[in-house]
Amino acid sequence: MNNEKYWLGLPKHLIWGFIAIAIFMSGDGFEMAFLSKHITDLGFSPTQSAMVFTVYGLSAALAAWASGVVAEVITPQKAMTIGFILWIIMHALFMILGLDFQNYFCMLLFYGIRGLAYPLFIYSFMLLLVQVVPRARLAAATGWFWAMYSIGIGVIGSYLPSFSIPVIGETGTLWFAIVWVLSGGILAFFSLRHIPVDRSKVDLPLQDKLTELSRAVTILFTNRNIFLACLIRIINTISLFGFAIIMPLLFVNQLGFSISEWLQIWAVFFFVTIFTNIFWGITGEYIGWIRQVRWFGCIGMAISSLMFYYLPIYFGHNFLIALIPAVLLGIFVAAFVPMTAVFPALEPHHQGAAISIYNLSAGLSNFVAPAVASLVLPFFDIVGVVWAYTGLYIFAFILTFIIKVPQPVRVKQAKETLQTLSFAEKY
Repeated sequence: MNNEKYWLGLPKHLIWGFIAIAIFMSGDGFEMAFLSKHITDLGFSPTQSAMVFTVYGLSAALAAWASGVVAEVITPQKAMTIGFILWIIMHALFMILGLDFQNYFCMLLFYGIRGLAYPLFIYSFMLLLVQVVPRARLAAATGWFWAMYSIGIGVIGSYLPSFSIPVIGETGTLWFAIVWVLSGGILAFFSLRHIPVDRSKVDLPLQDKLTELSRAVTILFTNRNIFLACLIRIINTISLFGFAIIMPLLFVNQLGFSISEWLQIWAVFFFVTIFTNIFWGITGEYIGWIRQVRWFGCIGMAISSLMFYYLPIYFGHNFLIALIPAVLLGIFVAAFVPMTAVFPALEPHHQGAAISIYNLSAGLSNFVAPAVASLVLPFFDIVGVVWAYTGLYIFAFILTFIIKVPQPVRVKQAKETLQTLSFAEKY
């Protein structure tokens, strides 16, 4: 494709699809930073609240794993449509039969089933990107994808509730989320339905489709680098999902921040990732995908995760100080953006299966983060969870020295340019 079809790596012909992702994830993110506290306010324990998110995360992991190959065999557009319809139905049931009746079983059931929906929607769009965007531009395009994700789930999804909760309450805000998800789903349906995608596996016999689906499991055992990349991607967003659950308990219950102040701090973190996702998506094409993940992603997240706990503990109820680790977290979590391009590069002949493993990793992060919190909280409190997350980032740092990934062409071009300049300076 020609350069004029891109703007800073953004594929212009898919712009409405990116906007749909932002709108959809706005609705999906409304409850992210306050639902855990809302559940405890209903009389449930912090461990029970964490378990609700653990079940949700497990469902999200399963849906994320399946979404790549499912989207490949039925088309990404159809998979996205199924995802947003499922979200709306399950969210309504969760609100009515779960929260309104304070029925813990229904909360687990319907919130868990709702976890199947958002991965099917957003990760099917990611497969569409893999199918229609050239590999040399894929990291930048996925940087835009995660920027839209951040605008939705983090900025709008956190800032808007901080203003709506004082007016219509937490329950009204949760119902308001349906309007956003419905709008994003409809926009995606009409803007992407005519985008040409790879249909080579759509018309396969059922047996061949099942074989392709099975690759989303077997590829973990036949490709060691895919397995290692899977572990790194799980760890990538573990603080993102974990801090949304445990930090309201620290900031609001222990340090005296209001729920609106906490939501605004969390929104700043996501606001920063709008720009850093794009920055790291482009930068990784020049300095190397794994090199960037190693030094800026793993080490940066280990340090900023610790600061997110210890700075507020030391300075107390200080809004400006609390923003510092939120900004740092937003800078370094985005350094993992090239991982989206790493997976299909490691398995170029089965991109759907590779993306499914990537999606599985992202979904497992949503599961592992609250699971670690559930296991550690009763024994070591919030500080123990923070150190557990930090240790995982150090583990991911070690894994980056083992994984072997074909680097993008622009890395080689950048090296050649530097060598040419060095030669010219000598002579």
